Amino acid sequence: MITRKFFYSLLLITGISLPALSQVTDSLKRDTLRPDTIQNDTAVFKPIVQEDSVLRIRNLNPYITLHVDSTLEYKLEINRDQSKYYWFLRNSPVGLRIDRTNGTLLFKAEKGLFLSGRLKYDVEYKVVLGVQNLDNPADKIDTSFTLVFYNTEFIPSKIKPTVNSILYVDEGDSISFKILCEDGSFPIDRISMTSNYPIKTAGVVTKCGDDFKWSPPFGFVKSTDPNKERKVIVYFVGSNKFNVRDTSMIQIIVKENINYPQKVLEYEELRKTINHYSNQLKATFMELDKKVKRTRGTRTSLELTSAAASLGGTVFSSLPTDGQKTAGKILPSAGVAMVPVKESVAPVKTAEQNSATLVRNAIKRLDYMMQNNTLVGDKDPEIVTKTQKLRDELKAIQVQLIEVPVVEIGDSPEDLDKYFNNPKVSKKYRMKKSG
Repeated sequence: MITRKFFYSLLLITGISLPALSQVTDSLKRDTLRPDTIQNDTAVFKPIVQEDSVLRIRNLNPYITLHVDSTLEYKLEINRDQSKYYWFLRNSPVGLRIDRTNGTLLFKAEKGLFLSGRLKYDVEYKVVLGVQNLDNPADKIDTSFTLVFYNTEFIPSKIKPTVNSILYVDEGDSISFKILCEDGSFPIDRISMTSNYPIKTAGVVTKCGDDFKWSPPFGFVKSTDPNKERKVIVYFVGSNKFNVRDTSMIQIIVKENINYPQKVLEYEELRKTINHYSNQLKATFMELDKKVKRTRGTRTSLELTSAAASLGGTVFSSLPTDGQKTAGKILPSAGVAMVPVKESVAPVKTAEQNSATLVRNAIKRLDYMMQNNTLVGDKDPEIVTKTQKLRDELKAIQVQLIEVPVVEIGDSPEDLDKYFNNPKVSKKYRMKKSG
């Protein structure tokens, strides 16, 4: 244990007096007091000022607005020695830069940047700002601020379709173009579309850059439309957030076109109907012709019998015996009596013969119309006219033969054609020359 005598000896050696030691101790205690409470002492103690422990930017404005053609030069400050730090930007708009050594933001908002579309009015650009210690990478700070450009001169935004104002399209074809926008002070936020006729498009145009796609269906142009074309007027109305509108109009002239696949199917179906009806007429003709032929055979037999009786009477009248002469007088009477029998048993089939002639002529007309209205390829420009001619001819023949009972087809089409084109049958109904 250190004795009091040894302690005083140590003080004498070091040259420190007890009052001075007490002053230092009191001075350390008084450092925590306010300066106006410190009295005049022989020893003065200066308090130690501690630096901030967190790196901070003192004068950063979180929201900066700039007018067009203005210049920004804004020096940022930190709570440290800036010579030991460097600055950087991320996600900055075109033209904005920072001096990496002293932290000065530099920008000149030229109007050409806005006209070219590289910068836009009234759009919030969030810029990431960072500062970092050159010696200690962990000593850094990342923050951000918002930059907005405005213009006191109002420039209206406009809708710009990529086509002319008048377009031509045929039924069945498609039309497509893009709806672009020329941005002014405030860009177009939404686009609506209207038209004078209800049309169904492939997509809906709601914003700039959307595509307008439409294919006018077959039958869109009506027979009452002049020049077989219809004018469709489409309006594109764009508006910004302040409901300032701009309208662009496109006229689409739709011309009538032939739906060849459908028309070919209709034509082929009509040909099948005509062929079937023609075969029915051939079967009917064959039945009528057979009836006429049987009647003609019976009448011919009776006429020959009557003629033979008359001739026999003449022969027997010239014989010498009385019995033979009597027979010669009776036989002509028998021949005369055969005439009413003939008319009763086998009357003349005038109606059947006339019907057979009428049916045969109708078949010939149908064959002629079928040959004369044959399609020339799958895209015959006269397909509509030819189809209509065949349809009209078929209807006219059906009306003409409305009282003739049509027979169902019993034989094959080949047998019917063979009978119909038989030379003997054709000769029977061939027109005779007069004189």
